[in-house]
Amino acid sequence: MTRPLTPPADWRPLLTGLGAFDVAALAGERVVVVAAHPDDETLGAGGLMRALHRAGACVELVVATDGEAAFPALDGTARAALAATRRDELDAALDAHGMAGVPVHRLGMPDSALDADVLAAALAPLLLGAEAVLAPWSGDPHPDHAAAGRAVAAAAPVTTTRWNYPIWMWPWLRADDPDVPWPFARAHHLDADARDAKRRAVACFASQTGPGPDGAAPVVGPEVLAHFDTGTEVVFRDPVAEGAPAGRFDDLYATDGGDPWDTRTSFYERRKRAVLLACLPREHYRHAAEPACGTGALTRELAARCDRLDASDAAAAAVDLARTAVEGTGATVERAALPDAAALPAGLDLAVVSEVLYYLADDVLAATVDRIAEAVEPGGDVVIAHWRGWPAEAPRDAAATHRVLLDDPRFTALVTHVDEEFLLHVLRRA
Repeated sequence: MTRPLTPPADWRPLLTGLGAFDVAALAGERVVVVAAHPDDETLGAGGLMRALHRAGACVELVVATDGEAAFPALDGTARAALAATRRDELDAALDAHGMAGVPVHRLGMPDSALDADVLAAALAPLLLGAEAVLAPWSGDPHPDHAAAGRAVAAAAPVTTTRWNYPIWMWPWLRADDPDVPWPFARAHHLDADARDAKRRAVACFASQTGPGPDGAAPVVGPEVLAHFDTGTEVVFRDPVAEGAPAGRFDDLYATDGGDPWDTRTSFYERRKRAVLLACLPREHYRHAAEPACGTGALTRELAARCDRLDASDAAAAAVDLARTAVEGTGATVERAALPDAAALPAGLDLAVVSEVLYYLADDVLAATVDRIAEAVEPGGDVVIAHWRGWPAEAPRDAAATHRVLLDDPRFTALVTHVDEEFLLHVLRRA
């Protein structure tokens, strides 16, 4: 029985208002694109690949299989010939996109039997040092695509931002499918030149878009191809679930200068501190805590507004730096990680939690919010501030992180500051 296909028009309302994929942010960075079969990358993310390449990103392509099982009835000789054809088609498609020099890693794994664990082991060395990876969506209804998505999630370093592109989702799933992760979606819109280049690239895969052996129907027929000619490509951010490992921050503070975010000198950090201090509703506080204090740049200024300030950080190097920064202020700095009570002691009338909550796994974040509610006395204030970008190591972005506290009835919002760089809220403990 032929599977009913979802028309492109059904998806169109869901594409309205999607945030744009930030191509410029990856200029000069290494971006690895993973495909289960030759043509996946072109159909699902060809325009985005081209845009990244033209913006100066160092794009590499990894193709897990040669797609030799596209027509299951073929014998071994015919399958080998199809594999060779599809390799040539991929080279022609890259040329059509102006990416003939892009490195291609062909893994030659079995088509239609892709093993996520085996693929993950092969991908691990290829993903080292990549700023971002684009891979098939792990929820895609094609099993090889799903396996490729799972493999990338397992193999990618925590420092690599993961993006997924759907393919067979478009024709095979319904637009109201609850499993499609729209909150994590970003759109890339192709201009006229990019659309023409993508059409030429897609046309290179004649073995898939034209009649099959003995007149078999195309694998990717006109009704399916229509989904990839809308002028819009969609990718889903695939966030880490487990949160940033503690060792990651030890590694960062071990870099030259011991200030991985330039907290003492950058205009972003200096401005954020000034805004945060200006947003405090009270001139002076009795007892404050600042977990994840980092180098202590904010701690030193905050100490002047507090009778007692307990600062802490999970990274030993940060604790040493912060202790030096607050010398003579009366503030104390200890080593402690959220949600430990040592990081948020009882009896607070102010808690300042900046640039750390989005790194926490969901269960740790929930426990931390509970600890904040326990440590801050009724009527006390809580300040949360986070960069509006999305660190690779973070399970969620600033907006999603702040919503956890904003939706908690134990807190009432007093101050909201939103600009292009950071999000800041002052909450009062109810």
